Amino acid sequence: MKDMTKGNPTRLILQFAIPLLVGNLFQLVYSLTDTRIVGSFLGESALAAVGATNSLNSLMIGFLMGMTNGFAIVTARYFGGGDHKGMKKAIAGTVVLSTVTVAALTVLTVVFLTPLLRILNTPEELLAQSASYFRIILLGMLVTVFYDACAATLRAVGDSITPLIFLVLSTAFNVVLDLLFICVFDWGVPSAAGATVMAQGISVLMCLLFIKRKYPQLVPGRDDFMRFFHDRHVFQWMYSTGLSMGFMLSLVNLGSVVLQSAINTFGADIIVAHTAARKLTEVFMMPFSVLATTMATYCSQNLGAGQIARIKAGIWRALFLSWMWCLIVIAIVYTIVPTLIYMVTGSTTPEIIGTATKYLHINAVFYFVTVVISVLRNSLQGLGDLTTPLISSSIELVGKVLIVILLVPRLDYMGVIVSEPIIWFIMVIPLIAQAAFGKTFRAMRAEMQQA
Repeated sequence: MKDMTKGNPTRLILQFAIPLLVGNLFQLVYSLTDTRIVGSFLGESALAAVGATNSLNSLMIGFLMGMTNGFAIVTARYFGGGDHKGMKKAIAGTVVLSTVTVAALTVLTVVFLTPLLRILNTPEELLAQSASYFRIILLGMLVTVFYDACAATLRAVGDSITPLIFLVLSTAFNVVLDLLFICVFDWGVPSAAGATVMAQGISVLMCLLFIKRKYPQLVPGRDDFMRFFHDRHVFQWMYSTGLSMGFMLSLVNLGSVVLQSAINTFGADIIVAHTAARKLTEVFMMPFSVLATTMATYCSQNLGAGQIARIKAGIWRALFLSWMWCLIVIAIVYTIVPTLIYMVTGSTTPEIIGTATKYLHINAVFYFVTVVISVLRNSLQGLGDLTTPLISSSIELVGKVLIVILLVPRLDYMGVIVSEPIIWFIMVIPLIAQAAFGKTFRAMRAEMQQA
């Protein structure tokens, strides 16, 4: 466990963020490897079928990850304040609320999967493969949420190393199972989803056994569950925080689902190009999301300990580190990105390479804005502001809907490319306004002056 309320903020942020970054890199390496295996061994049609579900998959995973991270903010607040009984009650709540929520989501999405894919304008020739792939992903959501919950709880108490170890193992299992199911057994597109679920399941079991042996103080007992069930305040606090972060990421990804419905009308080459560009975007933006996740835990622990001055210093240092990465990304995008696109897709089709390159050339120069969005949004969540991040994310959703209605019919895929920079500049406004003038930071400044 790591207490982030004492010591140099920059060092603590980096010590927490670097293992998280390495873990996310391994996860993306798997994702990119999976994309390459499917494209190389099953063909571009199979890759397009998987890509057609990409935004919907991100929507579900984003909600679950955001929800468990929201629960972990409550755990971190108790940990930072030294209340270990409250911490175990929050962990018990994480188990209960995660299970109930994911069970309801699984039933709803599996029942309405085909209509959802049709709403996304999934080409008819891809529909069967897309449905067979995504149905398995949905049936494995309980496994996904338990991994997310274990990782988020460990990070809440300052341990970002252990989730990395089990993520690396899960990634290795995933690649091996992908190669076995697709290349050896020739089981097709659904087996890629099955490999993902199985690998995550193995990782969850190992993680639970490790927590029980190494961190028994994190294992809730019967009394902790009973305290949670009888504490209405904690129930409301956890669910409001969890759903707020889950919906925040869902609104972001729901906007991508809306865009995907337009992208799917442009044909398989554009779908593959967009899939490749988004995969690389995830790589490039990963340090932003890692530092944002770090700041949620950092701010929550320090708020619980009453260390107000450290919160402001930490936010500025996270922004500076992210801006340095932006400069590196721009250099990469304008030099070797066509090669990276080929490595992701295995395709030499000029339209695929050219379209994905254009997307990244235009978007990368505006990453400086996304840094502010990521860091401030998660910092505010960690400080208990559940409203401003949702407002910012809602702007993104509404903006993408308007783009599909107004720009895509006139500009075709170029309308999709320019949509995100336009929306980023709008959605950062409420976050900066809250940081400069809002009650969350105003109350913190007043407390610092009184100290």
